[in-house]
Amino acid sequence: MAFSGTYELQSQENFEPFMKAIGLPEELIQKGKDVKSVTEIVQNGNHFVVTVTTGPKVLQNEFNIGEETELETLTEEKIRSTVNLENGKLVVKLKGITSVTELSGDILTNVMTVKDIVYTRVSKRVS
Repeated sequence: MAFSGTYELQSQENFEPFMKAIGLPEELIQKGKDVKSVTEIVQNGNHFVVTVTTGPKVLQNEFNIGEETELETLTEEKIRSTVNLENGKLVVKLKGITSVTELSGDILTNVMTVKDIVYTRVSKRVS
């Protein structure tokens, strides 16, 4: 499955409760909730570069499937973890957060779970 492409955020659910749960300051939550987000994925075999641009904030992670690497979280913390490919989905656990990213046609769905809060982002391929 080729994840490569540029995806624009179409909708999100539970943004505010999730961001509060992971410790993002209220000021940043309010700034970020209405900002359009663009995700760019470059996949070369098992090697991925994922860049998420939300307003002026750019979060970039580079990893190989199944190899431990340092990943930056939404709170700008660097954590060592391993991204795995499970049933065609990218799955990673970062400090109590489970992230599952799935591509279906031109729709990229990212579901992040912390405790009992499920944050869902749905993006559509624009290129």
